[in-house]
Amino acid sequence: MPQPIEEYAVIGDCRTAALIGTDGSIDWLCMPRFDAASMFGALLGDAEQGRWLLRPADAAATTTREYATDTFTLVTRWVTADGEVEVTDLMPVGEHSDRRSDVIRRVRGIRGRVTVQQELRVRFEYAAAMPWVRQVGTPDAPVLLAVAGPDAIVVRGPRLTPGDHRHRGEFEVSEGETIDLQLSWFPAHLTPPEPLDVDAVIDDTASWWRSWVRSCAEPGAYDAAVRRSLLVLRLLTHEDTGGIVAAVTTSLPEDFGGARNWDYRYVWLRDAALTLEALMSHGYNHEAEAWRQWLLRAIAGDPGDVQIMYGLAGERRLTEWEVTTLPGYAGSRPVRVGNAASEQYQADVFGEVLIALDAARHAGIERDAFSWSLQVALLDEAAAQLDRPDSGIWEIRGPERNFTHSRAMLWAAFDRAICAVEHDGLEGPVDEWRATRAGLADRIEQDGYDEALGSYVQFAGTTEVDAALLQLAQIGYVAYDDPRMLGTVARIEQTLVRNGLVCRYRTEADIDGVPGDENAFLACSFWLVEQYANSGRLDDAIELMDRLLACCSPLGIVSEQADPITRRQAGNTPQALSHLALVRAADAIAAARGTASAGARQTLARSAHA
Repeated sequence: MPQPIEEYAVIGDCRTAALIGTDGSIDWLCMPRFDAASMFGALLGDAEQGRWLLRPADAAATTTREYATDTFTLVTRWVTADGEVEVTDLMPVGEHSDRRSDVIRRVRGIRGRVTVQQELRVRFEYAAAMPWVRQVGTPDAPVLLAVAGPDAIVVRGPRLTPGDHRHRGEFEVSEGETIDLQLSWFPAHLTPPEPLDVDAVIDDTASWWRSWVRSCAEPGAYDAAVRRSLLVLRLLTHEDTGGIVAAVTTSLPEDFGGARNWDYRYVWLRDAALTLEALMSHGYNHEAEAWRQWLLRAIAGDPGDVQIMYGLAGERRLTEWEVTTLPGYAGSRPVRVGNAASEQYQADVFGEVLIALDAARHAGIERDAFSWSLQVALLDEAAAQLDRPDSGIWEIRGPERNFTHSRAMLWAAFDRAICAVEHDGLEGPVDEWRATRAGLADRIEQDGYDEALGSYVQFAGTTEVDAALLQLAQIGYVAYDDPRMLGTVARIEQTLVRNGLVCRYRTEADIDGVPGDENAFLACSFWLVEQYANSGRLDDAIELMDRLLACCSPLGIVSEQADPITRRQAGNTPQALSHLALVRAADAIAAARGTASAGARQTLARSAHA
């Protein structure tokens, strides 16, 4: 059985990532990319679906763990009756490519003498391919080679012996002794890669992460949580392509035992754009430029073909299918690969993309003629779709509707374009854009605002609200303290806040086309923190922020959702949308206190365009 989601640590190389449980087992790993097929899939089943266990043989061993400061190097201390060992887990960053991907596991004796066990079960292709495994090393330097189809790995370290479709071994570590294990993936048609210099790799990887985070503009509030969240967002940014994945996992359930299980290992324009803003607000313009170039490549061509999400390199075909070889997290079925939402029309992405590119201009990211011409083409496409219902930010799998949030994000797209002409010296049909913006505002107020309720509503013709309406103030459509916004917040508090955290919408209203319920949505809860901080409710903002941070894992990682009572995490992890919303919430509290960095204040002030 997999562990609770919050008990998994993540390590990664900015191309892919692994999840490691508190029991020392790597239960999820896809190589060489986030969206590759799993080779360790116990997260979505059990040990039979593949894992790499490394821990003391003493079942009573106790453990503590932490990341080395400002890195994704995981350091685990194991204490047994006979001694103590330290395990260092990491994935090297730097000069690697699609020709190799590595995991390093170093065991160091701290005290006494400890027997350490390992178990390796390699299951390529989502546990559908059992590899051919053979010993290719020497007695003094054991090497295990596993091959299946296009995939191959070599494992270097203490000798492993086969049995029952797995490899096991034990070794002893004394005080002061160090034993290194390396797993290296490579394309099966190539020769195995050379072993790494582990000392150099550990030092270089730590230096790489610390150098990156050193340039962070100081948050001003909740500094440790913000720094860890920014590190997570960098981890989710593919080093080669610049694409920013929504999470490193697929099919972790929103509803335990239910069918709300989706593949998040792709680049959502919305999530990536919001991540871009969070990074820029803390000084990371290089990542902004890389993502902008990714965006231009991904959506180049006919604007009518723009999708809401793409593959890491801009791939368009993300066909959704069910993986029968993985039984699902705690029996939550189906396990899905690909995402059918890639075929949906979601009008809000026009706004998110234009907002992010507007923020990039104001952060000093050099623009080019191609970038602006593409934005104008996107606006032309948006203008042609103004009357078209959509699936909305929550990717409703029921009927398309005229969502208020979607219309507001279209308003924001034209608002930022007008700003580009009026303030940034660019050219475009600004009079037409002003008329479109005004028309959208009229429609929002007529169809998306309920006078009797004193609140905006989820879509035309309903009295329901959804938490996406909290973004209306964030984008500058309405002021945070406008009576219409305050009325909307009151309705959200009345109907969507459960046990102190915010749900996206009422699933019992049966509008999303998917059976079952879901847990509180962490990004929406952080949005409410931001709303409180910007509308004079600082004490409420701090109280909710503290409640949310209590839902983070001990290592500062958050997934998509959480049970507010048990604090058990749900949904895919680590979740970019949750972490970037955490950053924004902390920045809003810092701004309310007067301690925010200049970049954070600029991001939070983007409503000045309105």
